[in-house]
Amino acid sequence: MNWSGASSRPAFRGRARRMLRRRNRRRAERPALKMPAIPWRVIGVAAAVLVLALGGYQASAWLLNRPIVTLQLSGQFQRVTAIQVEALVEPYARAGFLDVDLEGIRRTLTDLPWVANVEVRRRFPGTLEVAVREEKPIACWGERGLLNAAGELFLPDAGHVPAELPRLKGPPGTEAQVTQRYFAVQEQLEHRGMSAASVTLDARGAWAFQTSNGLQVRLGANSIDERIARFFQVLDRTLTHMAGEVDYVDMRYPNGFAIGWKSPAAARTTTDEERRPHA
Repeated sequence: MNWSGASSRPAFRGRARRMLRRRNRRRAERPALKMPAIPWRVIGVAAAVLVLALGGYQASAWLLNRPIVTLQLSGQFQRVTAIQVEALVEPYARAGFLDVDLEGIRRTLTDLPWVANVEVRRRFPGTLEVAVREEKPIACWGERGLLNAAGELFLPDAGHVPAELPRLKGPPGTEAQVTQRYFAVQEQLEHRGMSAASVTLDARGAWAFQTSNGLQVRLGANSIDERIARFFQVLDRTLTHMAGEVDYVDMRYPNGFAIGWKSPAAARTTTDEERRPHA
């Protein structure tokens, strides 16, 4: 039994070695898993370029963001002084050429009562250009307010109201509406060598205007455009040579008008029909 057991061990070891060789051969035949190569050189070059670009940008920004040494102002400066503008801009100018807040300057200067528009620009190497356009009043609103051409009440309580300005009046919030009506009437009057001294809209919605020679025109609250057109027809056909004698023209009649004369001697009425005026 000892002999037969000893002879079986070499056979077993032989089979084991053959199986191990086959297993190793199969492993060798499998394709090896390759890790991707890291392009360290490319990464290094890119990083160097990025560092150089960032450094160049910071250096350029440092060179460009130099102090503002010149403040150049332009504008007529009739109601706003250059000293006022310079005092308001100076705190912003301390920030430097690139960091200066242009929009902040615009907002600050536009808040001044007489300033309509502001333009702010940089000019290399260290100049800040500020152009100021002042409001131009076209009419007086109420007692002391001032309106611009857009019908905006830019100064509700003016210290001085030019006497030559026309007087516009209406309920709060109707400034633009009354201004538009004024321009429409003024255009027609200018063609006839006249001008509008006042335009009024009352709380009931009734319109009236007065010319520069004192002629009052009452329009009422309805069909305003039609009544204005009819008034100018009457003015051209009937009143051109006697406008100085007329106190008022009442256009509130449905199919005609009434005239009020300044002197009793000239008292007469021109109407298509005698009725009480309609609104």
